This record gives sequence, C-alpha cells and structure tokens, in this order.
Amino acid sequence: MPRFLRRLFSNQEATHAKKETRSVPCHVAIIMDGNGRWAAQRKLPRTAGHQAGIVALRRTIKHANEMGIGILTVYAFSTENWKRPKPEVDFLLRLPHEFLKSDLGDLHKKNVKVTMIGFMEGLPLHTRNAVSEAVGVTANNTGMVLNFALNYGSRDEIIAAVQSIAQKAVDGEVKPALIDEQTMASHLFTAALPDPDLLIRPSGEIRLSNFLLWQLAYTELWFTDVNWPDFDREHLEEAISAYRNRDRRFGGIKF
Repeated sequence: MPRFLRRLFSNQEATHAKKETRSVPCHVAIIMDGNGRWAAQRKLPRTAGHQAGIVALRRTIKHANEMGIGILTVYAFSTENWKRPKPEVDFLLRLPHEFLKSDLGDLHKKNVKVTMIGFMEGLPLHTRNAVSEAVGVTANNTGMVLNFALNYGSRDEIIAAVQSIAQKAVDGEVKPALIDEQTMASHLFTAALPDPDLLIRPSGEIRLSNFLLWQLAYTELWFTDVNWPDFDREHLEEAISAYRNRDRRFGGIKF
C-alpha cells in the first residue's frame, strides 16, 4: 500500500479509536448530477450544463483540498451514459481532455494525485491519453487524491472482480472456501483506496445509479436539491456538517 494511503488509514483508525468528533471525512464521493436540469431551467442546451458542471468540479476540488479531504471520487461518466445521444456522449468524453489540459498544471502544483476507476479500454483515445498523462504526471504526488470514475459501472466492476477470482480458483491460486470480503475488495477498481466515508448527490435524485455499490455499504449518504453546477463551498460544508453529526456504528452498537 502506498505510504500516503497508509497515513490516511492510520488517521482514520486513530479517529475511530479515540471516539473523537470527526472533522472531515477521509474519502468523499460525489455523483455530479443535475447538469441537464440546470441548463433546461435556463433554456440552454445540455452542453452548457455540462460546461457549468466542469466549473463546479473545479470549485469543489479546490474547496475539498482546502478542507483537508484526503480522497475525492467524482462520477464523471457511467457505463449507462453511452445510452445518451451520440453528440452528447462525444461532448461529455471531450470534457476530461479539456479539463485536464487546462488544470493539470495547477493540480500537480498543489500536490494532487490524479487516479481513475472504470473501464479504460472503452473510452476514446483522446480521453485515455488525457487521463493517462494526468495519472503519470501526478503519480508521485502525496496530497489529495482526485479519483475520476470514467466509463464506470459498479455491477460491471463486481462482475469483472468475480470473473477474476473465479479464474484464480480454477487455476488453483485461490481456495473458494477462503474467499472473503477482503478478497473481493482487492479485485475491485478501488483496491488501493479506503471505502468512501461520505457520498454526496446533488439534483434532488435519491438513488445510487450503479455507483460504488460494494464500497458504499456503510457510507453516509447526503442528498441535496441543488443542481451540480450550483454546488459550492457552502453545500460541501453543509454535507460535511451532516456527516459530523452522524452516529457511525458500522453494524454494531455503542455502549
């Protein structure tokens, strides 16, 4: 496990052990939803909403980093998003290139480490190249992890993990009776990351939309009617404030 993640884990464990009031969650995941609604309310094309969503992402990265959040995972493009009209899909898949081209230098300067979860092989070449460059340039950074979920779907992720484990069982590398949660988790895209502490979903929708279904088992969920392009520091602070007041028992009880 990378040294910077060991530090994140140890900080979490120390916090739980001392039963102190949590300051900020280590890992925050966000479903960046509501771009289309935001545009429709203003009688603008959906592409304008997606562009405004990039501005909101830029703000949120800055605020999360300033608040000391260790990992920020953002749901940027799902495996179900391929069902949208081709012009919108093409536009959405150009955004990572545009965002990283303009912001990578600043992210690197701020010691942000860029990572990705999802099925890279299904993405267009320009998207893959942009992500690969960002991951490579920031590979040795030790600050906040900015984790993009691109061409990501949790059910497909789980199926791929099961297939990998099953093949290892056939090859004699894994004993079926010894397969446990750790085995499963180690075959997911997020194997190097702790599970999210807090999930944020703007736009008023109250569902997970095939996002991190395994990893969100004991994550605190926070929903808001604010559309993603309007999401700002005050909303992130509100979500974190709600998180601080949650009683996280992980299936147990406190005495």
